[in-house]
Amino acid sequence: ILKDRGNRNMEGAGRLHIYCGDGKGKTTAATGLAVRAAGSGMKVLFVRFLKNENSSELRILESVEQIELLHTRKPFGFYSRQEENVKSEIKAANEELWRTALEKAGSGKYGLLVLDEFMAADNYGMIPHDEAVQFLKHRPAGLEVVLTGRNPSDDIKEAADYISEIQKVKHPFELGVKARRGIEY
Repeated sequence: ILKDRGNRNMEGAGRLHIYCGDGKGKTTAATGLAVRAAGSGMKVLFVRFLKNENSSELRILESVEQIELLHTRKPFGFYSRQEENVKSEIKAANEELWRTALEKAGSGKYGLLVLDEFMAADNYGMIPHDEAVQFLKHRPAGLEVVLTGRNPSDDIKEAADYISEIQKVKHPFELGVKARRGIEY
């Protein structure tokens, strides 16, 4: 499934997008692009690493015929708050998700692959970093890929065609306001 994309300057070549930073809206931006792609008839594979199934965008994404969602089989909660035995289970579940995503992405069925919270999965060692970099550099020709999350590594940034950094300037969370359904999740 790891084919050289050839000339990156070709008009039809798929591009690599990164939505990163400490601000709100990385997944929202990826969701918007997925909806845009689906609206143009493109088949979308939307893979959710490290996310519980409580996010409101899921209902709308699941209702779009052109979008296929993948996530772990069970929600785990925040990785950093888990005991070591649960962290091992989370890692195994996300490694399995990565393998499934690679297999599906290599099938040629999809025009857009969204890897939501890719950076967290990568930074926590839940996916094999070198393999991920090789996939991103040699992804199937024409496959557009979106990565979201904080703190992309330098080699991931180097592979990117677009990098949009979303910066938090002010957020109600700083005042103790909890996340609100439909707005933050």
